[in-house]
Amino acid sequence: MKLQKLKVTAFILTAFTSALMAQNKNGFPVQVSIENGTIEGNYDTKTGVQKYFGIPFAQPPLGELRWKAPQPVKNWTGVKITKEFGPRPVQRLVFGDMNSRSNGVSEDCLYLNVWTPVKRDTKGLPVLVYFYGGGNVAGDASEPRYDGEAMAQQGIVVVTTNYRLNLFGNLAHPDLSKESPQKASGNYGSLDQLEALKWVQKNIESFGGDPSKVTIAGESAGSIGVSTQMASPLTKGLIAGAIGESGAAIPPTMAPVTLAEAEKNGQEFVEKAGLGSIAEMRKMSTAELYEAYTGSGRFGFPLVIDGHFLPKSLTEIFESQEQSMVPLLAGWNSAEIPGVAYMQGQPYTTEAFIAKTKQIYPNDFEEVLKLHPHSTPEEVEYSATMLAADRFISYSTWKWLDLHKNNSNQPVYRYLYSKLRPPLKEAGFVPGLAGGTVRAENAPPAPKAVGAPHACEIEYAMGNLDLVKEYAWGADDYKVSKTMFNFFANFIKSGNPNGEGVPQWNAMQKGDNTPEYMNIDVESKPEESQVEARYHFHDRAYGNASK
Repeated sequence: MKLQKLKVTAFILTAFTSALMAQNKNGFPVQVSIENGTIEGNYDTKTGVQKYFGIPFAQPPLGELRWKAPQPVKNWTGVKITKEFGPRPVQRLVFGDMNSRSNGVSEDCLYLNVWTPVKRDTKGLPVLVYFYGGGNVAGDASEPRYDGEAMAQQGIVVVTTNYRLNLFGNLAHPDLSKESPQKASGNYGSLDQLEALKWVQKNIESFGGDPSKVTIAGESAGSIGVSTQMASPLTKGLIAGAIGESGAAIPPTMAPVTLAEAEKNGQEFVEKAGLGSIAEMRKMSTAELYEAYTGSGRFGFPLVIDGHFLPKSLTEIFESQEQSMVPLLAGWNSAEIPGVAYMQGQPYTTEAFIAKTKQIYPNDFEEVLKLHPHSTPEEVEYSATMLAADRFISYSTWKWLDLHKNNSNQPVYRYLYSKLRPPLKEAGFVPGLAGGTVRAENAPPAPKAVGAPHACEIEYAMGNLDLVKEYAWGADDYKVSKTMFNFFANFIKSGNPNGEGVPQWNAMQKGDNTPEYMNIDVESKPEESQVEARYHFHDRAYGNASK
């Protein structure tokens, strides 16, 4: 019996050692001292990049720290091993196409990751801090498409960070506001992002980074996070540039609500779920709260104009010129969401498009029809796609760019990402909304896309096509990725996307009725917008136009 146990133990140890050797086959351990102690990561001799995964940047938000602003990390003794991604925030599998390399799911999720090309005497490197997407209900800083190694090889220190989500990241409640020093609640995920930026200021020099050269970037909810961090008074002096990929917290896209509305929203959820007081909820298990949240059928909780992180709406902040005055590069994809989201089951016919438009815009349908060609099925599909995309996320991104362009002296660069995806490698899968694929046996062939869908540009921009295995990448994909990757790297380094080997990209100009943007495609080139009237219509329709 003892011999059998020894054999099993030896087998487990051998398997563990083999896995560890496989993981570190090109690396050796490397240590660095940061504010709270010493950490150990790996130095990859193949790429020249040091990697530190799962670094705590705040105390675990557990027990009494649940639904509180993140608290500073406590010091540790000895060496903390940081070679594995920390757990991802608690979340339901909302987007089945998301891929994760993280170590499980937990409320103890406030960890970040660092990739750095630092050598013995390297100093002053530019820094990228990237926020993942996922609607503030899902997502994870360990996803392969966000991997920082390729960008680090260009002389940039890359940080990806977790932040709390859904019930755990955005619940507002009158009792939570009462106990808060700022008399506010909600926005805990946003405060996590802010805490990560503070951590960067304190520690990034240890990785060769320059705390005065920090660019924040993100896609979808991550881009929305970038817009709110740029607007918040609490980030002043923490960022030097901003990149947004599809999304800003401006109506109709996940815009913050008043504190009173958010508190009422949270109170109704708590009462309907029968959860009791906040004190009782802090004693509940993760599973109990998770089941109450998922059982409610809610898609998260809104961001909050809390008088602390966000004193006003983003439109008001930018129009008052109170945002961080930094260069901005942002844009959206050419077909963020299919036209069926606008047509809602109706065919792509002229008659159906007119009827649907009259239903959605009873007072403005004539102007909408004038702005959106609809004489053929092809025109209807295209116009329905544009309307669906604008109503989803494109218009809010346009408004963010327009606000900063008109209310700052900083350069603003706008792009449209247009590259269609290559075919999938495997049959039985279809593209998902978050950027990856989901299994769909016997699915009919997808109709030809009219443009690039939501989230498909991330791996191109970050130089990570090889880490996303589902698609049959070809020469055109690598060409587009090289261009977009270089645009981003140049901007992170200098606040300007221009440089050797990329097309000239001019900043937008105030008062320009046909502003220039970069159309990123197989042949990337600057173009002049001919659709500004569309966005000015949405500006009025959503009540965001300047008074």
